[in-house]
Amino acid sequence: MIWQTSRFQISLEQPRVMGIVNVTPDSFSDGGKFFSPGSGQRAAFAHCDQLLKDGADILDIGGESSRPGAPPVPLDEELARVLPVVRHAVRLGVPVSVDTCKPDVMAAVLDLGADIINDIWALRQPAAAAVVAAHPACGVCLMHMHREPQTMQVAPMQGDVVSPVLAFLAGRASELRAMGVAANRIVLDPGIGFGKTVAQNFELLARQRELLAPGYPLLAGWSRKSSLAAVTATSLASAAQLDVTDRMVPSVMAAVLAVDRGARLVRVHDVRETVQALKVWSAAFAVPS
Repeated sequence: MIWQTSRFQISLEQPRVMGIVNVTPDSFSDGGKFFSPGSGQRAAFAHCDQLLKDGADILDIGGESSRPGAPPVPLDEELARVLPVVRHAVRLGVPVSVDTCKPDVMAAVLDLGADIINDIWALRQPAAAAVVAAHPACGVCLMHMHREPQTMQVAPMQGDVVSPVLAFLAGRASELRAMGVAANRIVLDPGIGFGKTVAQNFELLARQRELLAPGYPLLAGWSRKSSLAAVTATSLASAAQLDVTDRMVPSVMAAVLAVDRGARLVRVHDVRETVQALKVWSAAFAVPS
């Protein structure tokens, strides 16, 4: 199985680790850590370099937080945050993904050589799908999100979660195919934490193989999500106060479980630990039964 992207054909015969580079002041996990004028860009460059040393296969750069309640970022601000980091990352010899929903940002980063558009809106913003369809080879990740970041956890989904998520993702992929985008350019993401309850997030993990039915590779993004804190803390109150660094082990566990249930890519903050865990998972299948 190959994921066709702008500059790379990424083999998904083995699971791939996408390292997160948040160039934002307000992301839920590491907001502000790699963002500030001047020195913040250097920190983001160094973070890209370190993630590759840790074993990341893909870098995913984002300039707008999608945490619940996050306010929208103006176009010029997002461009100012993202473009310098993309310019650095595309020189590192690995696939570069950009996490954005804005068509103008998509066009700008693709012009710089970015390989993948990773869109939490699944290209539903006006003209977004047209930007991707007009590109000859870029990869795209389509994610399911209930409502929007400002309201998704105020009124999350109700009832069965797998069927509507599957129908949405299959539908968005079909619409993109109808615009001329080849199937091997498309990856799907069920959107863990994006408008789902804790129970629904874990239902998506337990029944994840059902999401493989449309035939596209699946990306799982469990890293440091609050659902992990909810099941590992003693109460929801303590989960809300749990330091995100305490979510590393649960995050790695969720990534391995997602891969074991068919995900071909995992988007993570803790790259080194996830890579090590997946090597253990892979070794188990190399032993003759």
